[in-house]
Amino acid sequence: MTTSDIDDSVRVELNRLRQSIDNIDAAVVHMLAERFKCTQQVGHLKAAHQLPPADPAREARQIARLRELAESAHLDPAFAEKLLNFVVAEVIRHHERIAEESVNDAARAGER
Repeated sequence: MTTSDIDDSVRVELNRLRQSIDNIDAAVVHMLAERFKCTQQVGHLKAAHQLPPADPAREARQIARLRELAESAHLDPAFAEKLLNFVVAEVIRHHERIAEESVNDAARAGER
């Protein structure tokens, strides 16, 4: 069966639901962009004060918090944890790059 073979009322409902999904996807992308803007600022602050890129204790607290939120939202906590782990890994990668750039900038400034 193809989409064109579906009853009109079903097609209308399917399109309505897909539009909602598209809107949610857009919101998720914008929320992630805002999150990464904040974590970039954290990375610069950490680099300026020679703090490590990763904070395992904070990450553990965030995972526990997110798992609780997922459970209360009827979302698989394991999925939520995997998603957070993916995001945190990317944040740490950014923080490492920022720290490296900070060290390189300081070295270049010392050469002047």
